Amino acid sequence: MAEYAPELKKLTSIATDMDLTPILRTKAIEQLARIGSREALLALLELAANEALVLKERDLALKQARQVIKQSL
Repeated sequence: MAEYAPELKKLTSIATDMDLTPILRTKAIEQLARIGSREALLALLELAANEALVLKERDLALKQARQVIKQSL
């Protein structure tokens, strides 16, 4: 977690910043999935549960979380 912590925080912040374009928020969610760690999975699940996000982005976060789980099996 130590090496990913700052990156996870930054990507989560980007993904939840409604002042940014949807494209940037989507790319941040996809980057979290590429990290693939347990902490990244938890961050994706937090994004999926965040009611302040657009439904499309919440769905993407959930889809990416599923992919991370499948890759860890």
